[in-house]
Amino acid sequence: MKYKIGIASSDGKVVNLHFGKAGMFHIVEADSETMTFHYKERRETNPVCQGQEHDDKELDGLADQLKDCDYVLVSRIGEGARTALLRYSTQAYELPGFIEDSIKRLLSYVEVQKLLNE
Repeated sequence: MKYKIGIASSDGKVVNLHFGKAGMFHIVEADSETMTFHYKERRETNPVCQGQEHDDKELDGLADQLKDCDYVLVSRIGEGARTALLRYSTQAYELPGFIEDSIKRLLSYVEVQKLLNE
């Protein structure tokens, strides 16, 4: 199965940004059967969180920019942001670390969940 994943990364190598503080997301297409992925694009975003404060409209706008993604990988995410993403059927996971490792962990989890739900 193929999935589109948005990754909060400052350098394209490591999942290292908080969802609301990310200035860009790297978009990849990943295949859970082959456990591979390829880079599609980089999306510039406006960070919506300053400290613990955020505007719900801005948070929803950021979620809207990622609505074509099945998943978002971040270092941290708050419940408000998670809820905003879910409105677009995008699921968020806190999986900091090297992008390749984080994607493989996500895909393994997704495949196990599919098996459990059959």
